[in-house]
Amino acid sequence: MMILIYLLLCLFIAFIGSNKKLGFWGYFFSSILLTPLVGLLLVVVSEKKQQTV
Repeated sequence: MMILIYLLLCLFIAFIGSNKKLGFWGYFFSSILLTPLVGLLLVVVSEKKQQTV
């Protein structure tokens, strides 16, 4: 049960960070490897993706 909650938190953080520099998968794997709290901090301090023309 705890693993499911952990993975759901990681997915939520990845969804929040999908418009940021590392994208969905970058924040998902960083949240899994480092912890969701560190992943959330990465999302907060990272900048948005640059728009390509």
